Amino acid sequence: MKIAKPEKPTEPAGEAMKLVALYTSAVRPTVAIHDHAIENLRYIRETMERAGAFTGVPGWGGIAMGITALVTAVVAHSQPTTDRWLIAWLSGAALACLAGGILMERKSRRNGTSLLAPAGRKFAFGFAPPIAAGGILTVAIWRAGHPGLLPGAWLTLYGTAVITGGASSVRVVPIMGACFVALGAFACLVPLGWADYILALGFGGLHLLFGWIIARRHGG
Repeated sequence: MKIAKPEKPTEPAGEAMKLVALYTSAVRPTVAIHDHAIENLRYIRETMERAGAFTGVPGWGGIAMGITALVTAVVAHSQPTTDRWLIAWLSGAALACLAGGILMERKSRRNGTSLLAPAGRKFAFGFAPPIAAGGILTVAIWRAGHPGLLPGAWLTLYGTAVITGGASSVRVVPIMGACFVALGAFACLVPLGWADYILALGFGGLHLLFGWIIARRHGG
């Protein structure tokens, strides 16, 4: 007994199957290639922000802070009382921080990054504690009646803040912080009459020098 072989599909049936396959592939959800590319680029950018260095430290901001410090030193040196001397320096520090913060935000925006990105937050978390300690020690030293200790404390703690915050930034930033710490140690050994000159050299001179280096090598 012979077993009948299945007949090959006729041409119309074959065409119908092709049409069904084409229809199925047409209605199947697809994702455009450019969507995949955008997602990949977003992932790469976020990964680089988490692992990369914080490059938002502004060179021009450092120069502005340096100029502010030099002007403050002249104003503070002419004050008749230590109370007014302290007010002059604290006012100058507030203006310098404002100028530096504005220029840091502008540089970050120009580079297409945010100060709230992981690298920026890491810089802030390293920078803030020594600055807060400096504020606390300023009150304690002033109440204890030893204003001659303030220049050394300010320079040393500011340098520490720059080092700890700059650990997530470009190499020149922690080097600048180390220079501040060294100058602060020297300031602890000199008489109060040298205070304005030491502070001008530190907050003025070092900011101008390293601000120029950062502006020249790291995009403003």
